[in-house]
Amino acid sequence: MSRLRLLLLLSFFGTLTSQSLFAEPISDPPNIIFILADDLGYGDIGAFNPESQIATPHIDRLATQGVRFTDAHSGGSVCVPSRYALLTGRFATRASMNARQGPVINDGRMTIASLLKANGYQTAMVGKWHLGFERTHENNAIMYDYSQPLVGGPIDRGFDSFSGMHASLDIPPYFYIRDRTPTSPPTETIKANDSVDGPEGWNKIQGAFWREGFIGSDFHMEEVTPRLAAETVNLIRKYAATEKQKPLFCYLALPSPHTPWLPLEKYRGKSGAGMYGDFVMQVDGVIGQVMSALDETKLADNTLIFFSSDNGPVWYDKDTERFHHSSTGGLRGMKFSPWEGGHRMPFIARWPAKIKAGSTCEQTIIFSDLFATLAELVDAKKIPKDSGEDSVSYLSHLLDPKKPTARRPPIVHDSRTLRDGDWKLILPRRKQDGKGELYNVREDMYEQKNLFSEHPERVQQMQAELNLILK
Repeated sequence: MSRLRLLLLLSFFGTLTSQSLFAEPISDPPNIIFILADDLGYGDIGAFNPESQIATPHIDRLATQGVRFTDAHSGGSVCVPSRYALLTGRFATRASMNARQGPVINDGRMTIASLLKANGYQTAMVGKWHLGFERTHENNAIMYDYSQPLVGGPIDRGFDSFSGMHASLDIPPYFYIRDRTPTSPPTETIKANDSVDGPEGWNKIQGAFWREGFIGSDFHMEEVTPRLAAETVNLIRKYAATEKQKPLFCYLALPSPHTPWLPLEKYRGKSGAGMYGDFVMQVDGVIGQVMSALDETKLADNTLIFFSSDNGPVWYDKDTERFHHSSTGGLRGMKFSPWEGGHRMPFIARWPAKIKAGSTCEQTIIFSDLFATLAELVDAKKIPKDSGEDSVSYLSHLLDPKKPTARRPPIVHDSRTLRDGDWKLILPRRKQDGKGELYNVREDMYEQKNLFSEHPERVQQMQAELNLILK
């Protein structure tokens, strides 16, 4: 998105000014690492929920050394839309989210990776892609021609290197990809697994759950998260050892704590939230490894780290009652839902050289805003006209978290959910489902008081706004 276009948009809403958006260019562009957890809840992190039954010392330390955004939202309440919004700066409703059909991000569309690459960055991705590759189909299963390069993935969307997997750890086929090539094509078969009859009695899509499918000979479920952590640490160390390097952008998309929940022995039984909590502790350990690698290589001071999650957890009321742990921190809903528990995420940024430690910011942000934020950060010059249409920079709040909050243009969470200022509208899925829902989430973030019938004019206005954006 050009600066002119963004300024015109903000001028239309009449809430932000060019002065508040565009600071002086950063003279020494930082390394940037974005760490995305998978299915982690707002209430799992101690820094966001003091009553959490899960120890997260490394993520908590990241928060005490940086800024916590308390009104931050993922791009959706499930994996694919959230990752699309994060990488493209667009609401997921603007494109088909069927990763089974092929690449979700169209060829030629600018991403945060290609944006940074065009502005002098070395770009790398480690972890879970889940935005599709070119593929063939057989009985609606995901199939690839392993004799050909896998195209349409990270390497074709702005990343110089990729080491990871095509989707979640419960979606076959199971195999690692290095750039465009499988490290070992999935020719063996693994049977389905679950924890329904296990000692903790999880339901079908919780616990050590995965589907039957093909698997590569070098792919072992419990080793995936440790392997990706090691890949990232090695990437940082190798980068630090080079001379005359470009700044580094690394996107670490962890497949955890998404199912299967497979904590290493050192974490088992250590949390107060069962095998899920133990696996969250392992995710926290990965963040600790990344932070240690930055300290060891003396890159920490000028590295901007982001940490968040792609959507809410798979955590039911029965789980909260059993473990006395609210994975959503008391927020209503969970993964798959339009309520806050599905998309309000823990969001932390640390940049010792620029961000005041121990800060908190209440500015409303969404994953799609990262595009404009990074564009402003690197003073990007060449951005295609129709890029990052739904992105609004929060760089000024990143650098000055105490700056007064500003009203962001409306946010579309999904095709029936709109956030406008303090207000959130959820339309019924079907007409026969009755009236919709309207909440003032600034005053009622737990969405307990439905004001839909009390504010018909606001409902009508927000419906019109939603229709206009979806048009």
